[in-house]
Amino acid sequence: MRRSKIGGQGVLEGVMMRAPSVCGIAVRKQSGEIVYEKEGIVPITQKNKFYKLPVIRGVVSFVDLLGFGVKTMTKAAKMYDDSSDQYEPSKIEKYVAKKTGKNAMDVAMGFAVVLAVAFAVGIFFILPSVLANIVRPYVSSSVLMNLIEGGIRLFIFIIYILSITLIKDIKRVFRYHGAEHKTINCYEHEEELTVQNVQKYGTLHPRCGTSYLLLVMVISILLFSLLGWSASWLERIGLRLLLLPAVAGIAYEFLKFAAAGESLFFRIIRWPGMMLQKLTTAEPDDGMVEVAILAFTAALDEKDAAELDEMAKKFSRAREAPCEPETA
Repeated sequence: MRRSKIGGQGVLEGVMMRAPSVCGIAVRKQSGEIVYEKEGIVPITQKNKFYKLPVIRGVVSFVDLLGFGVKTMTKAAKMYDDSSDQYEPSKIEKYVAKKTGKNAMDVAMGFAVVLAVAFAVGIFFILPSVLANIVRPYVSSSVLMNLIEGGIRLFIFIIYILSITLIKDIKRVFRYHGAEHKTINCYEHEEELTVQNVQKYGTLHPRCGTSYLLLVMVISILLFSLLGWSASWLERIGLRLLLLPAVAGIAYEFLKFAAAGESLFFRIIRWPGMMLQKLTTAEPDDGMVEVAILAFTAALDEKDAAELDEMAKKFSRAREAPCEPETA
């Protein structure tokens, strides 16, 4: 079995695959045609030796991947629907772009990242702390208070995932997420990337971002338990925000460690994350797998443009409408 450094994500009617130096995105348009883009990338950890240090690399990689993920989702939407190119930046975005010398679209994506981070911090860190403080008069142990807060945080996280699975478009993104995992699993088991071969494999993968997010939740419980429970709401939240980069970095290192082996020990420690992936992945149809194979092949960077074009043409076909999995 070979290990790869390729990861990815499901996007709107498509898949993004990212290798250390190449990114491939493939999307199936409404007509059934598959379009793809391939571009070179420079990982943020390669820009400074300091960024390669353990834990530090986890922090900078998390920030980098968050921004890259927003950029990828935006690009995939444009590839799927050309009319989305007509986006008009707001006056604030234009002003910031002018002052910073950045592209207005890059500024817009920067705002999107900031809003996403603010939402995540509010829902998964501030809200649990506020709710946990309700029972403070009845709990004397600061360790127990932190465990209660962590339990609330984990509960909100799982409820959030369950809630978004009710959205039709998100359901399809999760099926493309499953296609992404199946394709990587097939490659790592050294089989040829055909639809038939890929479909034999499962939709779970030890290096999935879902597992990473669960690790962030669990490690935050452990680290925050060392802080005590301040009566000041601002102090309590401030300390958690200060520790958040450390939590992200440690979770990154633990994910790499847990994905490194196939012994019973490694399988046990990554089991919770793999089970959570059952909520964020679903079985793809053959058309979704075709898209994932093309994106992976582009990221693998072993075929030239003509070969990728031929593969896209081969996989493209007319279709009536997105179909949902059959239910009994």
